[in-house]
Amino acid sequence: MTIRPLLARVQPAAWLLALAAIPAAAQDMTLARNLAATCANCHGTNGNARGEMKPLAGMPAPKLLALVADFKSEAQPATIMHQIAKGYTDDQMKLIAAWFAAQPAK
Repeated sequence: MTIRPLLARVQPAAWLLALAAIPAAAQDMTLARNLAATCANCHGTNGNARGEMKPLAGMPAPKLLALVADFKSEAQPATIMHQIAKGYTDDQMKLIAAWFAAQPAK
């Protein structure tokens, strides 16, 4: 068998898998946006804080995850953030961090 007939069979399967992933990605982005919305009370809409609060928009996801880990472990002092951080799973925090990393900083 030559490679061309093999590719003809594999390509449609690859496209089907890629198309199947689109709704899942959209659901993840919707979930990420919804989870991140709870942060708006302190950190502003889409993470664009005003005043002295730390802005989250545009922050690299690994940096945000490290900060939240410090709050969860109580290594970083806080008034309420350590309690809020403990309310999210690691997967939820990854979604939230990705959401804020994708937001334009203003």
